Amino acid sequence: MRVADAGESDSYAGAAPADLVLVCGVFGNISDPDIRQTIDFLPRLCAPGATVIWTRTREAPDLVPTVCDWFEASGFALRFLSDPSEPYGMGAHTLVDPPTPFASGKRLFTFVR
Repeated sequence: MRVADAGESDSYAGAAPADLVLVCGVFGNISDPDIRQTIDFLPRLCAPGATVIWTRTREAPDLVPTVCDWFEASGFALRFLSDPSEPYGMGAHTLVDPPTPFASGKRLFTFVR
């Protein structure tokens, strides 16, 4: 068992690069800038062609479309997005750009809720 701060990149040392990265229960509990920063870091956790599965509430303001845009800007392609009528968004994005080297000592996010 590993006990670590999910918001610190060092917590993922030895686990990256991964073929599947789950970011579930995170994006609804951190600030919008931290969501963007975390998405920008994800290519450092991914193997080539890796899939990231993520969740985010659809409560107003619905940030899910923006989250998808941020994934695209970070080198990912949309693979699946849940129906907008659902109360929770779930997406899957595949890394299409080359992965970037892992970086230690980075703060990705801080939980605010």
